[in-house]
Amino acid sequence: MSHVPGLESRSEAPPLLGPLLSPFPLPAGSCPRQMLRSQQRFPITNSAGFKISKVIVVGDLSVGKTCLINRFCKDTFDKNYKATIGVDFEMERFEVLGVPFSLQLWDTAGQERFKCIASTYYRGAQAIIIVFNLNDVASLEHTKQWLADALKENDPSSVLLFLVGSKKDLSTPAQYVLMERDALKVAQEIKAEYWAVSSLTGENVREFFFRVAALTFEANVLAELEKSGVRRIGDVVRISSNDSNLYLTASKKKPTCCP
Repeated sequence: MSHVPGLESRSEAPPLLGPLLSPFPLPAGSCPRQMLRSQQRFPITNSAGFKISKVIVVGDLSVGKTCLINRFCKDTFDKNYKATIGVDFEMERFEVLGVPFSLQLWDTAGQERFKCIASTYYRGAQAIIIVFNLNDVASLEHTKQWLADALKENDPSSVLLFLVGSKKDLSTPAQYVLMERDALKVAQEIKAEYWAVSSLTGENVREFFFRVAALTFEANVLAELEKSGVRRIGDVVRISSNDSNLYLTASKKKPTCCP
């Protein structure tokens, strides 16, 4: 497996953030599952104390965006492909360090005729997942345009980027090595984290979304700290040239015991 300095193909959750994620507590009487999936369509709000991060999933038609989301949220794989019309989304809940946290995963259409509709939902994303088919070079080449369209509605400096190669199960080892080399190059150019997954087998799907949840949660918390004005560890306190020098001021004070 080839690697680009500073960039790697992830196969597991990060050592520090990964273990912090835990399934959201299930209500009494519910079926045991790794994740609690909401069947309702919630607005983006944290009025109930929840932290919510909006994640948009973009990419060419039939690259596997819906299958990727369904494998994670429903633990299912539907071989009967149905193109997404416009947009759809799923809500997946976690608990991070005891704090309820949700990922709102927006599944956008890859068809050109629905692109205008889907793009209206791009705004306000904290993370962008660009999906391509590991067996289709053209879908990888189109990822930069998908990213450019998504960034028109978002601040490039504050959004997390992930490049995801799907349908890994269909690639031979030799084919995958060649595609991975090109994918890592694209990921480096767009400053995205690269993952290779299979929605059919489930390979890396859970680990990938746990990674997304960990990083978006961290970004969410840091953004709140910035808004509240609370300084972070490592912040530098600067004294401007107009401020009084405390040591100089102290030395100029006249002693009270002597003339």
